[in-house]
Amino acid sequence: MAKVKVLFIGPTECGKTALANFLSDTTEQIGADHYSPTQGVRILEFESHSLSNGNKNSACEVELWDCAGDFKFESCWPALMKDSNGVVIVFNPDVPSHLKEIETWHSTIISSQGLLEAQCLLIAHHKPGSGADTTHPPLAPQLNKLPLIHSNLEEEPEDVRQEFHKYLGNVMRMLSEKQEREEMSIIT
Repeated sequence: MAKVKVLFIGPTECGKTALANFLSDTTEQIGADHYSPTQGVRILEFESHSLSNGNKNSACEVELWDCAGDFKFESCWPALMKDSNGVVIVFNPDVPSHLKEIETWHSTIISSQGLLEAQCLLIAHHKPGSGADTTHPPLAPQLNKLPLIHSNLEEEPEDVRQEFHKYLGNVMRMLSEKQEREEMSIIT
């Protein structure tokens, strides 16, 4: 079974950990109003099944790296990025500063690593009770090229899971194509 390493990055208090816990089926119930910032990184491992990977459905082992949003951990980012196959930028579209901050995340992590658009995903995560405005937020041009989904774990949680599985399928397809190219270059 293939293994995929995906980074969850983005501003502090945007909901990365809540999403990571949901997508990995991790139950870490702390009081709903209690915020405990991630220190450095949390690595969640799980199997993801029924990924749409081109013409076939497949499964993979996922390492989901829930990265701290605090820039004091910036010196750790090169180590976190090593061997990553995909990046998900999570932000809260109801917080205006997040729209500017995700530009920094994009240039620091995605652009510097030369990741392709299909390896990236933007998740506009709406916190409980926020009303979930699902219009397209005003993003910088480089961010408008990335696929965007809205997340509201109170109202449509399975839609979020389905979109994430689609994203993992795209990453798996890209990994498979890369491996085939490398094998062909050895043969020729």
